[in-house]
Order: sequence, then structure tokens, then C-alpha cells
Amino acid sequence: MRGVTVLAVSAGVVAVMTAAVVLLPGDGAPLTARAALPAAVSPAPGDPLSDAEIQRAGDIATSAGPRAHFAAGRAELLYVERDDGKAGEGARRAEAYVYDYGTDTLTVRTVDLGEGKVVREVSGTGTQPPPSHREETRAAELLLAHPRLGEGVRTAYRRAAGKPLVSTADLWLRGLIYTARRGACATHRCVRLFVRLPDGTFLDTSRVVADLSAKKVQILEW
Repeated sequence: MRGVTVLAVSAGVVAVMTAAVVLLPGDGAPLTARAALPAAVSPAPGDPLSDAEIQRAGDIATSAGPRAHFAAGRAELLYVERDDGKAGEGARRAEAYVYDYGTDTLTVRTVDLGEGKVVREVSGTGTQPPPSHREETRAAELLLAHPRLGEGVRTAYRRAAGKPLVSTADLWLRGLIYTARRGACATHRCVRLFVRLPDGTFLDTSRVVADLSAKKVQILEW
């Protein structure tokens, strides 16, 4: 396949993804124009969460569980989004998705930003949201740590970029959740990575799965 560097022998086809770039306007308006801008107002219940609210909700949600699990990498805060439930109508609420790799349990904690506390918590197994950016990075780190596959990635990167691979930040990464009918990935949180190199080619990682629960890489057989 054109534009694909083979890392693991497979008949699979790697889908090419394109990332959109949004350019934000700079703060180059005249002073008179800046003075005319309205003052910041408090967000209404239906407004999107601000960056500060997302950070605060995440801090509150992770404080509600064992902090040692987060420090040890056993638990991960996946996402924070606005709570659209009717029960919190009129309040600023957020839902924080927390995954525990030790028990493969997803917990959704609803945070009331006004009260500064968790007001609802729901946990369960068998639900796998899309991987977060941090999980994509962790999956790539597991790939690079593999004695054979990691060296293959570094060799392909050196060939494409003309310089050594320093870290996962040098790679374009996208991940998809992988589930299997049997085996570890039937219950574990597993991620398949799409890895693009600087010259635009993709590594063929169609048979490579990063098991984040077990912290190891496995190669699929077919």
C-alpha cells in the first residue's frame, strides 16, 4: 500500500486520517477596539465548560478517589464534559470519566462546580469510551518500549525524518479502542494506534495492540 511503512506483516489496510487546523485570531486589534469589548461574564448553565471549569472538575473528581491510584498510573481521568442532565438544571455541572485499569471499571462522577463536590457517581464494567490523548501517548510509549517493535519504529522514523526519534511527541498519534471476544482484550482497556511519520507515511500497526490494563503490547494473530 502506498504511503505505509510495514512494522508488522498484515493484510490490513491503515485508514488515513487528516487533522484539521484551526487558526485563532491574534490580539492585534487597536486599543479603542479592545476597550469596546464586553467584560467577561459568568457562564450560564447551558454554556460550554471553560478551561478553568474543566480543570477544577477534574481536580474534584480525582480527589474523590484514591489519589495513589492516579499517581501510580492505575487510574486515569479520561474526559470532562458538561452534564446535560435535567437533575442539575440551573447549575453548572460537569461529568468526569475516570477509568481504573486495575479493575477495568469506568466511573462517571458528576461534579457540581458551584458546590465544589461530587454529587453523583456511577460505576460499571464493559464500557470503553474512546482513548484520551494521554492514553494514546501511553500506548505509544509501550510500543517504543517493546524490544523489537520499538526498534522498528525508531528505524522507520530515522529514515523518514533524517534524525533520531526523541519521544512520542515526535509522532502523530490516533488511537481506537480494541475489544476481543476472548482473551485479555475482552475485559482490558486495549488501544490500536495509527502512527504517522514526518514524511506523511503511516506505520502498519494493524496487528499491534497496546494493553493499557496489563501495560504491555501484544501482536494479533490472523
